Amino acid sequence: MLLGRILRRGGILVVIGVIGAYGWMALRGPQGVQALTEKHQEIRQLQEQNAAMARENDRRREHIRRLKESPSEQDMEIRKQLKLLRPGETTFILPDAPKDASKEAPPQDPDQQ
Repeated sequence: MLLGRILRRGGILVVIGVIGAYGWMALRGPQGVQALTEKHQEIRQLQEQNAAMARENDRRREHIRRLKESPSEQDMEIRKQLKLLRPGETTFILPDAPKDASKEAPPQDPDQQ
């Protein structure tokens, strides 16, 4: 009877240990909480990309609609694409802005102006 009780307690401890190890692996393993968090971040990033692409598609559809309906819009787009000018028009070509203007130009002190 004493031996049966010891074996039963030992068996219960082994079962609890196995359940604990399984729980630990489920939470910390390759399919655990960290992986779940990373997947949620990836899903959120992809949803943001999809939303940005949907906005870009809507913008392009609107541009195409305006090109279909407006001859002046067509004319302007053709002139822009082919870099054409009407007689008497002047085009100004400006140099590209520096990529990081904050590093190149020192901040001005408002007291010195």
